[in-house]
Amino acid sequence: MGFKMGIVGLPNVGKSTLFNALTKTAAAQAANFPFCTIEPNVGEVAVPDARLDKLAEVAGSKQILPTRMTFVDIAGLVKGASKGEGLGNQFLANIREVDAIAHVLRCFEDGDVTHVEGRVDPVADAATIETELMLADMESIEKRLQGLVRKVRGGDKDAVQQERLLKDALAMLENGKPARLVDVDEEDAKAWKMLQLLTTKPILYVCNVEEDASAKGNAHSAAVAEMAASEGNAHVIISAAIEEEISQLEPEEAEMFLSEMGLEEPGLDRLIRAGYELLHLETYFTVGPKEARAWTIKQGTLAPQAAGVIHGDFERGFIRAETIAYEDFVTLGGEVGAKEAGKMRVEGKTYEVQDGDVMHFLHSS
Repeated sequence: MGFKMGIVGLPNVGKSTLFNALTKTAAAQAANFPFCTIEPNVGEVAVPDARLDKLAEVAGSKQILPTRMTFVDIAGLVKGASKGEGLGNQFLANIREVDAIAHVLRCFEDGDVTHVEGRVDPVADAATIETELMLADMESIEKRLQGLVRKVRGGDKDAVQQERLLKDALAMLENGKPARLVDVDEEDAKAWKMLQLLTTKPILYVCNVEEDASAKGNAHSAAVAEMAASEGNAHVIISAAIEEEISQLEPEEAEMFLSEMGLEEPGLDRLIRAGYELLHLETYFTVGPKEARAWTIKQGTLAPQAAGVIHGDFERGFIRAETIAYEDFVTLGGEVGAKEAGKMRVEGKTYEVQDGDVMHFLHSS
């Protein structure tokens, strides 16, 4: 179950610097995690989770396999992308394929780095990209509505539902607001997702600040934080220049460098975690002497579907799940201690997996 975060931004905001730092960090993790570059602009990185290391320590696991997130470096956007300007068509096609958008905003002053609009205003930059996505959605919806006319007249239920949802989205867009603000009923959720509208993607604003502002941000990032809060979106402060430097250091050197900068952890860790939270993801673990492994699921996933993330046969032949909460596994010294203390639970098909559960699935072959 892969989750993709698209990195977008206007030219010269630090987008590629950030992506390069991510990929270098991922390559450095290769001892425990097989990094792969699917295409030149796609990379996978481990999701940092201290719990996994602790579980491996308790269980004496030989290998540690973190869960992962895919980042896609999407072609730089310019005004007019919705009409195909620049690499507009490629940009829009790539965004349709991601689960969420990490929108890198320039929050630093630097006379040597030219801003495409000739000024530093991250809130205006955010509006530029949002406008292009909204225009592209409106054009797409109008074309799709024309194509549905005959099916709707014929009483096709799916077409009627699709037309109603597209009209709801268009009304929101014509009101100057993104389609993600449409209130969608549960029975329409699947059909809504199938529309693949660009402005339904959740957004994480990445405030790229100068080195001195990496710990607390600056006036530009404060403006972005205010905007994000008003929209119900998230934001994270990061210095792409620092992250690129850290990505080239040995772990001990990187730790010293972070300490000198007044940072507790790399900004990339915060970025990855923020993306994880934005997508409403959580982690469960499988732990044994061979390996301790983290698995990504959506919040609210039931036990059989969680088992299916490991292998489809596990879901199809699901019998039950032996489950231990993370805290119990660690404090009681592992599976044996948890069993003896009565902290291992047997859960069935209706169990909603919780973040941090240590699980063992029993299934028919």
